Amino acid sequence: MVSIDQLEKGARHILDVLRNAGYETYWAGGYVRDRLLGRPAKDIDVVTSARPDEIRALFPKTFEVGKQFGVIIVMQDGHPFEVSTFRRDREYRDGRHPVSVEFCAPEEDARRRDFTINALFHDPETGRVIDHVNGQADLEARLIRAIGDPEARFREDHLRLLRAVRFASVLNFQIEPDTFTAVRENAERIHRVSAERIQHELTCLLTESPRPGDGLCLLRDSTLLAEILPEVAALEGQEQPPQFHPEGDVFTHTVIMLNAMERPSTELAYAVLLHDIGKPATASIGPGRDGRDRIRFDRHDEIGADMAERILRRLRFPNESIETITAVVRNHMRFMHVQEMRPATLKRMIGAPWFPLELELHRLDCLASHGMLDNYHFLRAHVEALQDEPVLPPPHVTGHDIMALGVPEGPEVGRWLKETYEHQLEHEAMDRESLLDWLRRRMDEE
Repeated sequence: MVSIDQLEKGARHILDVLRNAGYETYWAGGYVRDRLLGRPAKDIDVVTSARPDEIRALFPKTFEVGKQFGVIIVMQDGHPFEVSTFRRDREYRDGRHPVSVEFCAPEEDARRRDFTINALFHDPETGRVIDHVNGQADLEARLIRAIGDPEARFREDHLRLLRAVRFASVLNFQIEPDTFTAVRENAERIHRVSAERIQHELTCLLTESPRPGDGLCLLRDSTLLAEILPEVAALEGQEQPPQFHPEGDVFTHTVIMLNAMERPSTELAYAVLLHDIGKPATASIGPGRDGRDRIRFDRHDEIGADMAERILRRLRFPNESIETITAVVRNHMRFMHVQEMRPATLKRMIGAPWFPLELELHRLDCLASHGMLDNYHFLRAHVEALQDEPVLPPPHVTGHDIMALGVPEGPEVGRWLKETYEHQLEHEAMDRESLLDWLRRRMDEE
């Protein structure tokens, strides 16, 4: 992670080179917004009157990522900086990118951007903010406002629909009424945006917002949720048994959990979002433990894991993340029974690579419903008791050992391996030879 001091040093060098060559140059966009809000910045973009070929001629290491749109990447101190020529966009045809651009004055460049708070320029030499769109007033009012005609801004670039909600959630701002109306009226256009871009915006909302559950509500109110995640929208109105879920329906439960997260990873955020995704599909009325009829969601964990996998693949998640999130969704109900588990089962559960994620999901699940953390504390104590030894020791017996006892290669080897390892976990003092003797006796019994 590059520090803000390093970022500013690199961006200042680029600005100085361009200005010394006679070009009008500023810092722009998200950096200026975040600086005025006192938030940490991840990048600093540079805008200039220099044309792309002129930018490339001034710096030793550059890359073309959008030369036709006036954008060049300049490498400085090992970090990439986006350097853009002041431009106005011509016609948009694909709902994402202009067909071409025209180079122009700074005022026109500011007016072609998405929201007023993202169209500010900064002069680091004087500390002056250059504001052509009243963005500072909207920062003070904590408003997300489209520049000019909101309808036109969203017809140009459909991703701006989702970005409006993401910025409002992450910054804890309101969306200006006309802008929000335009989001709602154009929500179906989001289908023309790539899944990768949608996933990026959604992930930022879930992992960077101070209250991502409120962000999910805003996504619902904008009607974008029904367009991009109809399965999550379907959680609203799905009742739950009040003795276990006094907080309300499944959507409310999910919102509370999301708001309770602290600096979540992407995997945790999506595990929370999708952990009960199978409930509407499995809802039924049947007898509970007391024999009385109640709402039931039999196998919602298994069905939900399959649904979660389809959703994550639709959003173009990497396979490793899909495997982790779906495993956590599939396993989240087994925490009900941890205090009755066999020692071997408990050890395998704790030894799973995603167990810390499962445990945190369970904690949030309890806090957002009945509030009982008995099983959570039981597991924490169990983990602490095992901290000085490997949770899952290497097996004493291998597949070759089992085949040497006369079991042909195939599924039976796996069956005997599993049973032998469970016996080893439950009898920790047993050495290899004793375990093999036990295995021979078990085989003779069959």
